[in-house]
Amino acid sequence: MAPKMTRAVFLDALGTLVELEPPWISLRELVPAEVSDERLVAALRAEMAYYREHAHEGRDEVSLADLRERCAAIVSRKLGMDVGVDELVEAIRFSAYPDVIPALGALRDRGLRLITVSNWDCSLPRVLERCGLVGMLDGTVTSAETGAPKPDPAIFAAALKLAGCDASEALHVGDTAEEDVAGASAAGIRSLLIDRDGGAGDISSLEEIDQHL
Repeated sequence: MAPKMTRAVFLDALGTLVELEPPWISLRELVPAEVSDERLVAALRAEMAYYREHAHEGRDEVSLADLRERCAAIVSRKLGMDVGVDELVEAIRFSAYPDVIPALGALRDRGLRLITVSNWDCSLPRVLERCGLVGMLDGTVTSAETGAPKPDPAIFAAALKLAGCDASEALHVGDTAEEDVAGASAAGIRSLLIDRDGGAGDISSLEEIDQHL
């Protein structure tokens, strides 16, 4: 039987659509000089690791505020000084990769449904809007919304429902084998691993997606 035509492309967010500016760059000016760069970076890496494990708990504005309080407390404890939620959130800045808008535009011209599938809290739509991607995507599905972080196939099931297509009609693109490739495979969805450094991935730019449809 011939493979079905691709009707939807799912895309991971961080590392695929958007990149994070190292938050220690923004916080450096707020931290006393006696706190070394190494200590500052270590504190923020600890916060980032905690967030990755708990992003799905930011289901709404109340639970998101609680999650952010916990993240700020980690940084404050590691640095031995008070770092407020607002200061931490302000330091966490994202931008879209240069290839994103051209690639999404080309995929939309093909009539494909484009949905972000990401381990993220409920603020993801606002992040994507600030990155200039409003109107480029047909929807977002987050681990916070579904309660199922990748590689749990349940998050992909929610994306399929939103896209209105079968697993055989979807393609997922992400930057991690452990979450994106494994999760898509568990859901019966074909995947592409993006490696922007041109290493072991299937593609090095989102503009290469159309070669795999």
